[in-house]
Amino acid sequence: MPRSYRGREVLLRGQLGGRRREDQGQTGAGRMSRPVVISLCDLTGHFVAPWVAAGFDAILVDPQHGVDSVEVLDNGATITRLAATISEAFTTLGEVIRSGDVAFVAGFPPCTDMAVSGSRWFNTKRAADAQFQSKAAIVAEQCRTLGELSGAPYFVENPVSVLSSIFGKPQHIFNPHDFTAFEIGDHYTKKTCLWTGGGFAMPPRNTDPALDAIYVDGELVRAAVAPDDRIHKAPPGPERMNFRSATPMGFARAVFAANAKVPA
Repeated sequence: MPRSYRGREVLLRGQLGGRRREDQGQTGAGRMSRPVVISLCDLTGHFVAPWVAAGFDAILVDPQHGVDSVEVLDNGATITRLAATISEAFTTLGEVIRSGDVAFVAGFPPCTDMAVSGSRWFNTKRAADAQFQSKAAIVAEQCRTLGELSGAPYFVENPVSVLSSIFGKPQHIFNPHDFTAFEIGDHYTKKTCLWTGGGFAMPPRNTDPALDAIYVDGELVRAAVAPDDRIHKAPPGPERMNFRSATPMGFARAVFAANAKVPA
């Protein structure tokens, strides 16, 4: 039995059951009143922020949450944080998927053992654990499987990595600076791949004109502002991995704008 499964089941059943009763009283349909966004391997919750602001409920799965919890926002939307691996949360997530109310699934499997930027350490890791990369790929496949089972739009995200040898060529590639119109602070580089399905709509590139070159009477007055490389330059330390893997808010908002069907 997965770690803390009984407590997790009670937590989520109580939340979902209350929503079903509320909806039954209004419509008699017995379905949840709010669609749900599932975000896997997600510590920060950046990706779900625009969704819950619009009234969607969200479930975040990541062992780093420490304890299971439910946060209720002022608009009534909830953020359920499951301190679990995907394997440990399978039963709980299965119940949510079977409800038919999943609006989107996002997967952010850890890239530490797959990103080509860390390939110089692969041999050392392989000597310590011959299956280190297979284990990492399994987490990515769990993300993709849950996306497929949900029937909703989904993506599995990773930087340039060995996933391309497993999943095939990514459907989309972007950099955070592609969406500065949604968040000007995201003017940095990080080549990121998306493997998608379920009718996922890739948002078009949308940049803030404040970063463009300025011309006056045909003369260049200011060159375009170049994106920085803060990810590459991130200093070593315990939070380096989480800093490098945090979802850029501009991308999160752009995906929401392209894929969300806002609940009435």
